[in-house]
Amino acid sequence: MPTEASPDAGMCELPPLILHPFNEHVSPSALLENSKAALMLSGLIPGDGSSEPELRRRLLTGRYGEIRMLFFLGRDICRWLDQCLESAARNPGHDPICRQTFASLLVGNTPEPVKEKLVRWGVSDYSSLFARAIGLNVVWAEPPAFESLSEEFLTNYHGYADAVYQAFMRAEPCAMPAARRYRFELYASGEYSRILESEWGTE
Repeated sequence: MPTEASPDAGMCELPPLILHPFNEHVSPSALLENSKAALMLSGLIPGDGSSEPELRRRLLTGRYGEIRMLFFLGRDICRWLDQCLESAARNPGHDPICRQTFASLLVGNTPEPVKEKLVRWGVSDYSSLFARAIGLNVVWAEPPAFESLSEEFLTNYHGYADAVYQAFMRAEPCAMPAARRYRFELYASGEYSRILESEWGTE
């Protein structure tokens, strides 16, 4: 089981977590229509005249779009986990650490400044999103094709991704972080580029 990091460990400055925009165009209206299809199939809202197969197709297409968005989010996060591991390894005095140390920091012990920024971005359930994004990247090195995924998985991918994340966290015992001991910044890629350009301009 993971162990609690020793209380006398010093502060560690981690690399920034930089999130890139999803590079495929999925309009908010399309996502809304896919969500409505799920509600219609469940009988929670009235139907719109579409057949059950058509509603099912819309639901599965929407789920696949969500999976791809989470996969690319997870790719950025997993890159950051590796960067954190390299950075923290250069700081003596820390208990044994692994990628799970920093996954736990991001998902379960998110520093307050990062929480506040996510809320400003309108991301309230960030813990679930980050955990599922990591889980999907544990399974696939590249985003899977639609045809390679079963209807069962597409319909209920949330639970499967959550389970894979939990398996990932149990895979390697290591020190779990106290949020106060680690510090990092969160940026959208465009925001971070502007910061770098501003710093370069002052040199």
